Amino acid sequence: MKASAFVYPWDVNGDPGAADRIAALGVEQVTLAAAYHSTRALTPRHPRHRIVTAEYAAVLYPPGAVWAERALRPHPAGDWAPGDAYGEAAAALADAGLAVHSWVVLAHNSRLGAEHPDTSVVNAYGDRYPWAPCIAQPATRAYVLALAAEAAARPGARGTELESLGWYGLAHLHAHDKTGGVDLGEAGQYLMSLCFCPACREGYGRYGLDPDELAAAVRTALEPVWREEPCEPGWAGVEKLLGESTAAATRAYREETARTLQEEAVAAVRAAAPEGFQVLLHADPVSYHCGANAGVDPGHILAVADGVVVPCTAGADLLVPFAAQGRDTAVLAANLTVVTGMGGRPGTLTADLARARELGATEIRLYHAGLASDGDLAAVREALSSR
Repeated sequence: MKASAFVYPWDVNGDPGAADRIAALGVEQVTLAAAYHSTRALTPRHPRHRIVTAEYAAVLYPPGAVWAERALRPHPAGDWAPGDAYGEAAAALADAGLAVHSWVVLAHNSRLGAEHPDTSVVNAYGDRYPWAPCIAQPATRAYVLALAAEAAARPGARGTELESLGWYGLAHLHAHDKTGGVDLGEAGQYLMSLCFCPACREGYGRYGLDPDELAAAVRTALEPVWREEPCEPGWAGVEKLLGESTAAATRAYREETARTLQEEAVAAVRAAAPEGFQVLLHADPVSYHCGANAGVDPGHILAVADGVVVPCTAGADLLVPFAAQGRDTAVLAANLTVVTGMGGRPGTLTADLARARELGATEIRLYHAGLASDGDLAAVREALSSR
Protein backbone atom coordinates (compact mmCIF):
# COMPACT_ATOMS: atom_id res chain seq x y z
CA MET A 1 0.00 0.00 0.00
CA LYS A 2 1.73 3.15 -1.23
CA ALA A 3 2.37 5.87 1.35
CA SER A 4 2.72 9.61 0.78
CA ALA A 5 3.67 12.29 3.31
CA PHE A 6 2.39 15.86 3.24
CA VAL A 7 5.16 18.47 3.06
CA TYR A 8 5.49 22.25 2.78
CA PRO A 9 8.23 23.77 0.62
CA TRP A 10 9.65 25.55 3.67
CA ASP A 11 10.24 22.17 5.31
CA VAL A 12 12.70 21.32 2.53
CA ASN A 13 14.21 24.51 1.15
CA GLY A 14 17.29 25.55 3.08
CA ASP A 15 17.62 22.15 4.79
CA PRO A 16 20.08 19.94 2.85
CA GLY A 17 19.03 16.83 4.75
CA ALA A 18 15.24 17.23 4.54
CA ALA A 19 14.50 15.33 1.34
CA ASP A 20 16.60 12.28 2.28
CA ARG A 21 15.12 12.30 5.78
CA ILE A 22 11.59 12.21 4.35
CA ALA A 23 12.52 9.42 1.93
CA ALA A 24 13.98 7.45 4.85
CA LEU A 25 10.54 7.32 6.46
CA GLY A 26 9.64 4.64 3.94
CA VAL A 27 7.22 6.71 1.85
CA GLU A 28 7.26 6.48 -1.92
CA GLN A 29 5.62 9.85 -2.56
CA VAL A 30 5.22 13.35 -1.18
CA THR A 31 2.20 15.62 -1.44
CA LEU A 32 3.83 19.05 -1.69
CA ALA A 33 1.91 22.28 -1.13
CA ALA A 34 1.68 24.44 -4.27
CA ALA A 35 -1.21 26.73 -3.22
CA TYR A 36 -1.94 27.03 0.48
CA HIS A 37 -3.92 29.06 3.00
CA SER A 38 -2.47 31.20 5.78
CA THR A 39 -0.93 29.23 8.62
CA ARG A 40 1.64 29.21 11.41
CA ALA A 41 3.80 26.10 11.25
CA LEU A 42 6.50 24.46 13.34
CA THR A 43 9.70 23.34 11.62
CA PRO A 44 11.39 21.36 14.41
CA ARG A 45 14.43 20.19 12.42
CA HIS A 46 15.16 23.07 10.07
CA PRO A 47 18.68 24.56 10.46
CA ARG A 48 17.52 28.15 9.88
CA HIS A 49 14.13 28.52 11.59
CA ARG A 50 11.64 26.88 13.94
CA ILE A 51 8.44 28.79 13.16
CA VAL A 52 7.11 29.77 9.73
CA THR A 53 4.25 32.26 9.53
CA ALA A 54 2.47 32.20 6.18
CA GLU A 55 0.62 35.48 6.50
CA TYR A 56 -1.97 34.95 3.78
CA ALA A 57 -3.23 32.43 1.27
CA ALA A 58 -0.70 32.25 -1.55
CA VAL A 59 0.69 30.28 -4.43
CA LEU A 60 4.15 28.94 -3.64
CA TYR A 61 5.49 29.53 -7.15
CA PRO A 62 5.42 32.59 -9.47
CA PRO A 63 1.84 32.97 -10.77
CA GLY A 64 1.53 32.95 -14.55
CA ALA A 65 0.34 35.37 -17.19
CA VAL A 66 -3.19 33.92 -17.10
CA TRP A 67 -3.93 36.23 -14.16
CA ALA A 68 -2.87 39.49 -15.81
CA GLU A 69 -6.37 40.70 -16.72
CA ARG A 70 -8.26 39.10 -13.84
CA ALA A 71 -9.64 40.98 -10.84
CA LEU A 72 -9.48 37.82 -8.71
CA ARG A 73 -5.95 36.48 -8.69
CA PRO A 74 -3.66 34.53 -6.36
CA HIS A 75 -0.84 36.27 -4.55
CA PRO A 76 2.71 34.93 -4.53
CA ALA A 77 4.02 34.03 -1.10
CA GLY A 78 6.11 36.40 0.94
CA ASP A 79 9.44 35.64 2.58
CA TRP A 80 8.16 32.33 3.97
CA ALA A 81 8.24 30.80 0.46
CA PRO A 82 9.95 33.19 -1.97
CA GLY A 83 10.40 32.70 -5.70
CA ASP A 84 9.57 29.23 -7.00
CA ALA A 85 9.63 27.64 -3.55
CA TYR A 86 7.49 24.76 -4.78
CA GLY A 87 9.78 24.04 -7.73
CA GLU A 88 12.92 24.14 -5.58
CA ALA A 89 11.47 21.73 -3.03
CA ALA A 90 10.03 19.46 -5.71
CA ALA A 91 13.44 19.10 -7.38
CA ALA A 92 15.13 18.18 -4.09
CA LEU A 93 12.44 15.64 -3.23
CA ALA A 94 12.57 14.07 -6.69
CA ASP A 95 16.35 13.80 -6.43
CA ALA A 96 15.79 11.80 -3.24
CA GLY A 97 13.75 9.28 -5.24
CA LEU A 98 10.29 10.50 -4.25
CA ALA A 99 7.35 10.94 -6.61
CA VAL A 100 6.03 14.49 -6.20
CA HIS A 101 2.31 15.29 -6.30
CA SER A 102 1.02 18.84 -5.84
CA TRP A 103 -1.27 19.84 -2.98
CA VAL A 104 -3.69 22.61 -3.92
CA VAL A 105 -6.05 24.44 -1.55
CA LEU A 106 -8.88 26.07 -3.50
CA ALA A 107 -12.07 27.48 -1.90
CA HIS A 108 -10.38 28.59 1.33
CA ASN A 109 -8.73 31.99 1.16
CA SER A 110 -8.99 34.74 3.78
CA ARG A 111 -7.02 37.27 1.72
CA LEU A 112 -9.44 36.88 -1.17
CA GLY A 113 -12.30 37.59 1.23
CA ALA A 114 -10.53 40.61 2.70
CA GLU A 115 -9.70 42.17 -0.68
CA HIS A 116 -12.96 41.18 -2.37
CA PRO A 117 -15.62 40.94 0.38
CA ASP A 118 -18.41 40.27 -2.10
CA THR A 119 -16.85 36.89 -2.94
CA SER A 120 -17.45 35.51 0.57
CA VAL A 121 -20.15 33.26 1.96
CA VAL A 122 -22.81 35.32 3.80
CA ASN A 123 -24.87 33.61 6.49
CA ALA A 124 -28.56 34.09 7.28
CA TYR A 125 -27.72 36.91 9.71
CA GLY A 126 -25.72 38.86 7.11
CA ASP A 127 -22.30 37.94 8.55
CA ARG A 128 -19.54 37.40 5.99
CA TYR A 129 -17.05 34.54 6.20
CA PRO A 130 -13.92 35.98 4.56
CA TRP A 131 -12.14 32.61 4.69
CA ALA A 132 -14.90 30.98 2.62
CA PRO A 133 -15.25 32.02 -1.06
CA CYS A 134 -18.76 31.31 -2.30
CA ILE A 135 -18.45 28.68 -5.02
CA ALA A 136 -21.77 29.66 -6.57
CA GLN A 137 -20.45 33.00 -7.83
CA PRO A 138 -19.27 32.91 -11.46
CA ALA A 139 -16.13 34.98 -10.83
CA THR A 140 -15.15 32.82 -7.87
CA ARG A 141 -15.70 29.65 -9.85
CA ALA A 142 -13.54 30.98 -12.68
CA TYR A 143 -10.80 31.80 -10.15
CA VAL A 144 -10.97 28.33 -8.60
CA LEU A 145 -10.80 26.61 -11.99
CA ALA A 146 -7.82 28.64 -13.18
CA LEU A 147 -5.99 28.14 -9.90
CA ALA A 148 -6.67 24.40 -9.94
CA ALA A 149 -5.20 24.03 -13.42
CA GLU A 150 -2.12 26.17 -12.80
CA ALA A 151 -1.20 25.04 -9.28
CA ALA A 152 -1.90 21.35 -9.86
CA ALA A 153 0.05 20.82 -13.07
CA ARG A 154 3.40 22.15 -11.85
CA PRO A 155 6.47 20.99 -13.79
CA GLY A 156 7.49 17.51 -12.71
CA ALA A 157 4.34 16.76 -10.72
CA ARG A 158 2.88 13.31 -11.39
CA GLY A 159 -0.49 14.09 -9.88
CA THR A 160 -2.39 16.41 -7.58
CA GLU A 161 -4.59 16.45 -4.52
CA LEU A 162 -7.28 19.13 -4.54
CA GLU A 163 -8.37 20.34 -1.10
CA SER A 164 -11.41 22.52 -0.33
CA LEU A 165 -13.00 21.86 -3.73
CA GLY A 166 -16.53 22.47 -2.51
CA TRP A 167 -18.41 24.51 0.05
CA TYR A 168 -16.58 26.07 2.97
CA GLY A 169 -18.72 27.20 5.88
CA LEU A 170 -18.60 28.29 9.50
CA ALA A 171 -16.01 25.78 10.71
CA HIS A 172 -12.51 27.20 10.34
CA LEU A 173 -9.22 26.81 12.21
CA HIS A 174 -9.00 30.56 12.73
CA ALA A 175 -6.36 32.39 14.76
CA HIS A 176 -7.54 32.96 18.35
CA ASP A 177 -10.84 31.29 17.50
CA LYS A 178 -13.62 31.86 20.04
CA THR A 179 -16.66 30.28 18.43
CA GLY A 180 -16.89 27.21 20.63
CA GLY A 181 -19.14 28.65 23.33
CA VAL A 182 -22.20 26.91 21.88
CA ASP A 183 -22.10 23.36 20.53
CA LEU A 184 -23.89 23.82 17.22
CA GLY A 185 -23.85 20.16 16.22
CA GLU A 186 -24.10 19.06 12.60
CA ALA A 187 -27.47 20.71 12.07
CA GLY A 188 -26.34 24.06 13.43
CA GLN A 189 -23.13 23.93 11.43
CA TYR A 190 -25.12 23.30 8.25
CA LEU A 191 -27.57 26.12 8.88
CA MET A 192 -24.78 28.55 9.80
CA SER A 193 -22.98 27.59 6.58
CA LEU A 194 -25.86 28.30 4.19
CA CYS A 195 -24.91 31.23 1.98
CA PHE A 196 -27.15 34.19 1.15
CA CYS A 197 -24.97 36.16 -1.25
CA PRO A 198 -26.75 37.37 -4.41
CA ALA A 199 -25.69 34.30 -6.40
CA CYS A 200 -27.02 31.90 -3.79
CA ARG A 201 -30.24 33.85 -3.34
CA GLU A 202 -30.83 33.44 -7.06
CA GLY A 203 -29.89 29.79 -6.81
CA TYR A 204 -32.40 29.07 -4.06
CA GLY A 205 -35.04 30.63 -6.28
CA ARG A 206 -34.30 28.04 -8.96
CA TYR A 207 -35.19 25.38 -6.40
CA GLY A 208 -38.50 26.98 -5.46
CA LEU A 209 -37.34 28.83 -2.34
CA ASP A 210 -37.87 32.50 -1.56
CA PRO A 211 -34.46 33.63 -0.24
CA ASP A 212 -35.84 36.16 2.25
CA GLU A 213 -38.26 33.60 3.63
CA LEU A 214 -35.48 31.00 3.74
CA ALA A 215 -33.13 33.31 5.66
CA ALA A 216 -35.87 34.05 8.17
CA ALA A 217 -36.62 30.32 8.48
CA VAL A 218 -32.94 29.58 9.12
CA ARG A 219 -32.76 32.21 11.86
CA THR A 220 -35.89 30.79 13.46
CA ALA A 221 -34.57 27.24 13.16
CA LEU A 222 -31.36 28.23 14.91
CA GLU A 223 -33.06 29.66 18.00
CA PRO A 224 -33.23 26.29 19.84
CA VAL A 225 -29.61 25.67 18.85
CA TRP A 226 -28.51 28.90 20.56
CA ARG A 227 -30.44 27.75 23.63
CA GLU A 228 -28.56 24.43 23.43
CA GLU A 229 -31.74 22.39 23.30
CA PRO A 230 -31.17 18.75 22.27
CA CYS A 231 -31.17 18.17 18.52
CA GLU A 232 -31.22 15.00 16.47
CA PRO A 233 -27.84 14.16 14.96
CA GLY A 234 -26.98 14.33 11.29
CA TRP A 235 -29.32 15.28 8.48
CA ALA A 236 -32.38 14.37 10.55
CA GLY A 237 -31.54 17.31 12.78
CA VAL A 238 -31.51 19.72 9.81
CA GLU A 239 -34.88 18.38 8.63
CA LYS A 240 -36.33 18.74 12.12
CA LEU A 241 -35.19 22.34 12.46
CA LEU A 242 -35.85 23.59 8.93
CA GLY A 243 -38.54 21.23 7.64
CA GLU A 244 -37.97 18.32 5.30
CA SER A 245 -38.89 19.96 1.98
CA THR A 246 -37.00 23.19 2.64
CA ALA A 247 -33.94 21.32 3.88
CA ALA A 248 -34.01 19.06 0.81
CA ALA A 249 -34.19 22.05 -1.56
CA THR A 250 -31.20 23.78 0.06
CA ARG A 251 -29.21 20.56 -0.08
CA ALA A 252 -30.09 19.92 -3.72
CA TYR A 253 -28.96 23.42 -4.70
CA ARG A 254 -25.69 23.20 -2.80
CA GLU A 255 -24.89 19.68 -4.04
CA GLU A 256 -25.46 20.69 -7.65
CA THR A 257 -23.21 23.74 -7.19
CA ALA A 258 -20.39 21.72 -5.67
CA ARG A 259 -20.76 18.78 -8.05
CA THR A 260 -20.51 20.88 -11.20
CA LEU A 261 -17.50 22.77 -9.83
CA GLN A 262 -15.74 19.50 -9.04
CA GLU A 263 -16.41 18.20 -12.53
CA GLU A 264 -15.11 21.40 -14.12
CA ALA A 265 -12.02 21.59 -11.90
CA VAL A 266 -10.97 18.02 -12.64
CA ALA A 267 -11.47 18.66 -16.35
CA ALA A 268 -9.42 21.88 -16.14
CA VAL A 269 -6.54 20.09 -14.42
CA ARG A 270 -6.54 17.25 -16.92
CA ALA A 271 -6.52 19.72 -19.81
CA ALA A 272 -3.43 21.42 -18.36
CA ALA A 273 -1.57 18.29 -17.23
CA PRO A 274 0.34 15.60 -19.12
CA GLU A 275 -1.13 12.22 -20.00
CA GLY A 276 -1.51 9.93 -16.99
CA PHE A 277 -1.65 12.75 -14.44
CA GLN A 278 -3.51 11.60 -11.32
CA VAL A 279 -6.26 13.82 -9.88
CA LEU A 280 -7.52 13.15 -6.34
CA LEU A 281 -9.90 15.12 -4.13
CA HIS A 282 -9.81 15.52 -0.37
CA ALA A 283 -13.33 14.32 0.30
CA ASP A 284 -16.00 13.50 2.85
CA PRO A 285 -18.69 10.98 1.81
CA VAL A 286 -21.44 13.02 3.52
CA SER A 287 -22.41 15.34 0.70
CA TYR A 288 -23.74 18.23 2.81
CA HIS A 289 -20.55 18.57 4.87
CA CYS A 290 -18.36 21.66 4.37
CA GLY A 291 -14.66 22.26 4.74
CA ALA A 292 -11.24 21.16 3.59
CA ASN A 293 -12.59 17.67 2.90
CA ALA A 294 -15.40 18.64 0.57
CA GLY A 295 -18.70 16.81 0.90
CA VAL A 296 -19.25 14.61 -2.16
CA ASP A 297 -21.47 11.87 -3.50
CA PRO A 298 -19.07 8.86 -3.52
CA GLY A 299 -20.41 7.32 -6.70
CA HIS A 300 -20.32 10.58 -8.59
CA ILE A 301 -16.86 11.71 -7.53
CA LEU A 302 -15.24 8.36 -8.30
CA ALA A 303 -16.67 8.62 -11.81
CA VAL A 304 -15.08 12.07 -12.19
CA ALA A 305 -11.70 11.94 -10.42
CA ASP A 306 -9.09 9.20 -10.08
CA GLY A 307 -9.83 8.82 -6.40
CA VAL A 308 -10.16 10.49 -3.03
CA VAL A 309 -8.16 11.28 0.09
CA VAL A 310 -10.34 10.54 3.11
CA PRO A 311 -9.85 11.79 6.71
CA CYS A 312 -9.27 8.71 8.87
CA THR A 313 -7.51 9.94 12.02
CA ALA A 314 -10.71 9.52 14.05
CA GLY A 315 -11.34 6.12 12.45
CA ALA A 316 -11.45 4.71 8.94
CA ASP A 317 -15.22 4.28 8.60
CA LEU A 318 -15.51 7.14 6.11
CA LEU A 319 -13.74 4.90 3.60
CA VAL A 320 -16.68 2.49 3.50
CA PRO A 321 -19.07 4.52 1.26
CA PHE A 322 -16.28 4.98 -1.29
CA ALA A 323 -15.19 1.35 -1.18
CA ALA A 324 -18.83 0.28 -1.63
CA GLN A 325 -18.79 1.76 -5.14
CA GLY A 326 -16.63 -1.17 -6.25
CA ARG A 327 -14.41 0.90 -8.57
CA ASP A 328 -11.29 -1.24 -8.64
CA THR A 329 -9.13 1.38 -10.34
CA ALA A 330 -9.99 4.20 -7.92
CA VAL A 331 -7.45 5.41 -5.38
CA LEU A 332 -8.85 5.37 -1.85
CA ALA A 333 -6.21 7.05 0.29
CA ALA A 334 -6.64 6.99 4.06
CA ASN A 335 -5.38 10.26 5.53
CA LEU A 336 -3.86 9.68 8.98
CA THR A 337 -2.45 12.40 11.23
CA VAL A 338 0.90 11.34 12.68
CA VAL A 339 1.59 14.48 14.72
CA THR A 340 0.83 13.61 18.34
CA GLY A 341 0.44 17.25 19.33
CA MET A 342 -2.28 17.68 16.68
CA GLY A 343 -4.33 14.67 17.72
CA GLY A 344 -2.42 12.07 15.73
CA ARG A 345 -1.56 8.56 16.89
CA PRO A 346 1.72 7.51 15.31
CA GLY A 347 2.10 4.82 17.98
CA THR A 348 -0.94 2.98 16.62
CA LEU A 349 -0.09 3.51 12.97
CA THR A 350 0.49 -0.17 12.23
CA ALA A 351 -2.99 -1.07 13.50
CA ASP A 352 -4.54 1.96 11.82
CA LEU A 353 -2.99 0.98 8.49
CA ALA A 354 -4.36 -2.54 8.82
CA ARG A 355 -7.83 -1.25 9.64
CA ALA A 356 -7.79 1.20 6.72
CA ARG A 357 -6.74 -1.56 4.34
CA GLU A 358 -9.51 -3.78 5.68
CA LEU A 359 -12.08 -1.06 4.96
CA GLY A 360 -10.89 -0.53 1.39
CA ALA A 361 -7.92 1.84 1.47
CA THR A 362 -5.50 1.35 -1.41
CA GLU A 363 -3.00 4.01 -0.27
CA ILE A 364 -2.21 6.08 2.81
CA ARG A 365 -1.41 9.73 3.42
CA LEU A 366 0.57 10.89 6.45
CA TYR A 367 -0.05 14.33 7.86
CA HIS A 368 2.56 15.80 8.20
CA ALA A 369 6.28 15.03 7.70
CA GLY A 370 7.42 18.59 8.40
CA LEU A 371 5.30 19.19 11.50
CA ALA A 372 5.96 15.91 13.31
CA SER A 373 8.44 15.50 16.15
CA ASP A 374 11.44 13.19 15.92
CA GLY A 375 9.60 10.68 18.09
CA ASP A 376 6.54 10.78 15.81
CA LEU A 377 8.71 10.21 12.75
CA ALA A 378 10.48 7.28 14.41
CA ALA A 379 7.09 5.65 14.97
CA VAL A 380 6.19 6.27 11.30
CA ARG A 381 9.43 4.64 10.11
CA GLU A 382 8.76 1.60 12.25
CA ALA A 383 5.18 1.23 11.09
CA LEU A 384 6.02 1.63 7.40
CA SER A 385 8.89 -0.82 7.63
CA SER A 386 6.44 -3.54 8.66
CA ARG A 387 3.89 -2.98 5.88
